[in-house]
Amino acid sequence: MRQLLVIVLAAGEGTRMLSSLPKVLHAVAGRPMVSHVLDAALAAGAAKIAVVVGPDHDKVAAEVRRVAPDAEVFVQSERRGTAHAVLAARSALERGYDDVVVMYGDTPLVRPETIGALRGPLAGGAAVTVLGFRPDNPFGYGRLVTQGGALVAIREEKDASEAERAIGLCNAGLMALDGRAALDILDRIGDANAKKEFYLTDAVEVARGLGRASMVHEAAAEEVVGVNSRAQLAEAEAILQGRLRRRALDGGVTLVAPETVFLSADTSFGRDVIVEPNVVFGAGVRVEDGATIRAFSHLEGAHVGAGAIVGPFARLRPGAELGQGVHVGNFVEIKASDLAPGVKVNHLSYVGDTSVGANTNIGAGTITCNYDGFRKHRTTIGANAFVGTNSLLVAPVTVGDGAYLGTGSVITEDVPADALAIGRARQVNKPGLAARLRAKLSAGLAPKK
Repeated sequence: MRQLLVIVLAAGEGTRMLSSLPKVLHAVAGRPMVSHVLDAALAAGAAKIAVVVGPDHDKVAAEVRRVAPDAEVFVQSERRGTAHAVLAARSALERGYDDVVVMYGDTPLVRPETIGALRGPLAGGAAVTVLGFRPDNPFGYGRLVTQGGALVAIREEKDASEAERAIGLCNAGLMALDGRAALDILDRIGDANAKKEFYLTDAVEVARGLGRASMVHEAAAEEVVGVNSRAQLAEAEAILQGRLRRRALDGGVTLVAPETVFLSADTSFGRDVIVEPNVVFGAGVRVEDGATIRAFSHLEGAHVGAGAIVGPFARLRPGAELGQGVHVGNFVEIKASDLAPGVKVNHLSYVGDTSVGANTNIGAGTITCNYDGFRKHRTTIGANAFVGTNSLLVAPVTVGDGAYLGTGSVITEDVPADALAIGRARQVNKPGLAARLRAKLSAGLAPKK
């Protein structure tokens, strides 16, 4: 087993993005670009990951440690080219891994299988393998100059001859190096160029000067899309959405209109799920077998149980837990709530910070009033209960099993099991009480409910 070190270059500011967010933290399919790169490195069997970030990129370092807790983070204090950035991780290189693969935090679509293929020639004695691709228009890309199947140079557009500009095989940026020779090669790269920078692409000619071969592995153009602008971010999003939709379809999901459904990288489906048009899945959604997600629904951080029906026009927010056979209908929002099997919330309701027991029916226009302006409070509704239309449940409150709440009720007190509660009263105004209540809450004095 050859041990692999992956070095991810993630120090770019992304000035063309016109954003205060570091470039590699811009999301594709609900995840930062650098997270996709780290996932690919981990899936490719990296024994160690080193990530090179820019100064004051604490958010990038935090995301790296969240996704790959064992990764090492290095800071490139000066920006003097890609080879200089790789050498920021010198202490990792000095440990003598068999293979070193250099990846980029803004190239999020590279597959683990491609990383493995990039390493292949190293086991056969090559010093360097470069990832190549054939764009529709090669203008602006470095050309890969080969002789007899071996790579002899990477020629930048401005330095290329007319014959070299006719080459369609271009440099995708990713590179694998023999770990035993990597430091020697990198240290020999000079800065004899207009920008006085150290370019990783020069590793090919350095290796050749040492009598070592360089090779090319060719990937599909869509796999090596790099992101330097919002337009390229949208392009990467479209490519990854295509992959995710195909994966869902191949896994037994019916997407009625695939091109209108948007998925996150971690969206999980069981079999025989049906997703109607214009549905958006945010991060952290799991849908069990046989569930139906109807049109124009939005789900994020939610679990949908087997056989459940969601939508149309429903919103599931983080912490929504729907049991088997639950129905959540049109213009219903569920947040941080668990709905036991058989619960129905079919129309125009908000259920937040609530536990609902099995087979309970929540009538149209029901609201669990979970927020008092300062704190969130929880509502508990038992099994086999009935909540009448237009009811307001003012948390914290508990409704027992089998209880029945009359239409238009405002429930401020606990309701015993099997009781009928009708909470209606004429309006009473109490001048100045709202101001006094806010003052008490601000002072940390909890008023009576």
